[in-house]
Amino acid sequence: MTNISNFGIYIIGDEILSGKRQDRHLSKAIEILSARGLQLSWAQYLGDDPAQITNALKASFAKSDIVFSFGGIGATPDDYTRQCAADALNVPIERHAGAVAEIVAQFGEGAYPKRVFMADFPQGAALIPNPVNRVAGFSAGLPNQKHNHYFLPGFPQMAHPMMEWVLDTHYAHLFHQTHYLEQSIIVVEGIESQLIDLMNETLQKYPEIKIFSLPKLKPNRQIELGAKGTPEQVKLAMQDLKVGVSKIGFVWQDFSLTSKADDL
Repeated sequence: MTNISNFGIYIIGDEILSGKRQDRHLSKAIEILSARGLQLSWAQYLGDDPAQITNALKASFAKSDIVFSFGGIGATPDDYTRQCAADALNVPIERHAGAVAEIVAQFGEGAYPKRVFMADFPQGAALIPNPVNRVAGFSAGLPNQKHNHYFLPGFPQMAHPMMEWVLDTHYAHLFHQTHYLEQSIIVVEGIESQLIDLMNETLQKYPEIKIFSLPKLKPNRQIELGAKGTPEQVKLAMQDLKVGVSKIGFVWQDFSLTSKADDL
């Protein structure tokens, strides 16, 4: 299955990894993208470890993926993300005049001496407006290339509308361009090991789609077996899966029919 663009997210912070706070970004990012006909390709949790963050960013800056990073852009000593982004790009940190103006407009004299640190961005960064308290996020990319990374606060009430703004402002041309369908069946009393050959055969026949199996043990044993990808291929694959499941001797029931294609 070929995507027009891959979208990824980083969720940064020891508080997530330790369980002090529950992550609210992953599910919301999926929802925000899905509403625009887009899909999340990958997600990664990172602790407050500068080397870990920098290495991850170096790897993703080198690709063409569109990446949203949540957390670590405040002014406290454990907020490493802005410096790590600069290090990953091999550029210095600079104070962004537009970001300073936003902070001063919100906090007046209270912008100094500490809040203004949140206007320090990697050289060449652009602002992402914050509709809650005007402390901007920033976008960045490799020098002389289009920005493809967007750095947002860890606070969901700020970060999520900022993500929507980025998508609506910069990527509206990608919305609802990929025709996508997901279908599945419930295999009653299914045994996953007995479905593996069928899944592999189907995947070989339709290599552009993804086949998935989601077992459930309680209250009754069952398997959700399905396919996702281009609508035409998914429909053909599901026909083969249904026939194959019946031949193995299992009973199946339709589970879902979720279309994410504009004209279906």
